[in-house]
Amino acid sequence: MIPSDIPKLPGLGTTWYKRGPRYWLRRASGALLWFLVMAFFCYIALVLYRGFRTSLPPTVRTVWDWAQVVVSVVALVWGWRVQRRDLRRKLLDPPTPDQARRTKRDETRRSTGLAVAGRALWLVAAPVAPALVAGCVGWVVAAFAVREYPSEVGAHRALEESRSLAGGGQKRLR
Repeated sequence: MIPSDIPKLPGLGTTWYKRGPRYWLRRASGALLWFLVMAFFCYIALVLYRGFRTSLPPTVRTVWDWAQVVVSVVALVWGWRVQRRDLRRKLLDPPTPDQARRTKRDETRRSTGLAVAGRALWLVAAPVAPALVAGCVGWVVAAFAVREYPSEVGAHRALEESRSLAGGGQKRLR
């Protein structure tokens, strides 16, 4: 049974505390959802890119395609590294459960406006769409390829702190 003082985290609820089958099911379902979103994103980018490349002469098309391959690999690695650095920074100063909820709410609010503005930009970005998507894929894969999210570390610390202040010095479960 999970104690009543365990805070709920965005996307994980209280499953982060015991890290049992429900926790891993939530993590896997979140990763699967993002996999589907990224697959659709890749498809759209390739359709836009294909439309752009048909207007190029054959020799330029070949050079441009190979340039896209190279730039996409670099962007994939760059997206991965940016996310890993951000996660490392957040692990040094993990958010409390309230901060994690507030951050998630703010990100959701901001992403709605960006989605509307981003539609027009896709037409302009068609020549480099594969590289842009590769960077996003690297970023998303790195976000899910962590043992523990910064919000979990922050929740554990906040819980330990509140328990030590209350005099209930329970150890962190592992």
